[in-house]
Amino acid sequence: MAPRRLLLVSYPRTASNLLLKILALADQPNVVANEQGGYFFMKAYTTASKDGRIYKPADHWTAEECDEVRSTFQECLNELEEYSSRAEKENKMLVTKEHAFWLCNPMAFSRMIHGTNGSYDSLFHLQVPATYGPSQTFSPNNETVFPDEYLRTWRLAFIIRHPALVFPSFYRAMMKMVAAGVIKKEELPGVLETNMSLKWTRMLYNYGMENNDSDSKPLLLDAHDVIHNPAVVTRFCELAGLDSTKLKFEWEKKSDASGTPSKGTPVEQRDTTGQDVRFNNQQAHAIMLSSLAGSSGVLKDKAPVILDVATEASKWREEFGEEISLHLEKAVLAAMPDYEYLKAQRVQL
Repeated sequence: MAPRRLLLVSYPRTASNLLLKILALADQPNVVANEQGGYFFMKAYTTASKDGRIYKPADHWTAEECDEVRSTFQECLNELEEYSSRAEKENKMLVTKEHAFWLCNPMAFSRMIHGTNGSYDSLFHLQVPATYGPSQTFSPNNETVFPDEYLRTWRLAFIIRHPALVFPSFYRAMMKMVAAGVIKKEELPGVLETNMSLKWTRMLYNYGMENNDSDSKPLLLDAHDVIHNPAVVTRFCELAGLDSTKLKFEWEKKSDASGTPSKGTPVEQRDTTGQDVRFNNQQAHAIMLSSLAGSSGVLKDKAPVILDVATEASKWREEFGEEISLHLEKAVLAAMPDYEYLKAQRVQL
């Protein structure tokens, strides 16, 4: 049996990087984590998304594309398992953060968009170490590339945030990505459809509830509590087996060579450099992690206490125009049942 590990599952714009900053994984005495606190599967998702292929019907994939994506997923898993082995040898807990849909079988997106059946899923099944057993089964709520036998060895934790805050923020970031040439304009509809959904998070949460014993049930944080209720984060730490005395809710601003506080380097970037293969596109990195740039603590004005979707939608019409605002409002309203369901499961005092 593999050692117990903690997998923090997020989706874009949930303040998950802020949470990692607060958790201070590098200072946790009994934790092994990479410099980014995760993102092992970023390369797999970007490879699967290349040229928009993840958004096309399953039978339009070439054998070469399938091989490339599967081998990249395998490479990411192998690296993760290397860290897991290190943690086990040191008698520590491995902690990693990944977006829910980065872990999904690419064919799950094809089913979502085109209604493809599940017969293509096996194209992306991975080889897991023999220590996880000889069989590979996939429960209905397991849309990941990991078999149940592997996934259930992880303690799952989740961070969620209100869709009316997340989705417009994500759209702004994606428009900057298009302007910077990071993604193509024709890829944008597929990117928005798969990202502006809590489906993947809810399914993985339900999987964790069904497949873990009573003392290893999934943990869940709402970003509102991360920002406004530090005692909840402390409680989360205790439940997850982390050292709550190491939490950091304030930190020094990063400075450039002249000693001036940096405005272009996100605090979440920690000590990574341009050589970091997980963020090999520094434009994308800066765009996605810009909201805390130059900060010295939690920015509470980024998370209003009261949020009304209709009021927010009127702001979107002014900012984005009628067509985009309607698209955002539709996506938010569609995601609200999943959000409310998950929010009810959150860690509370």
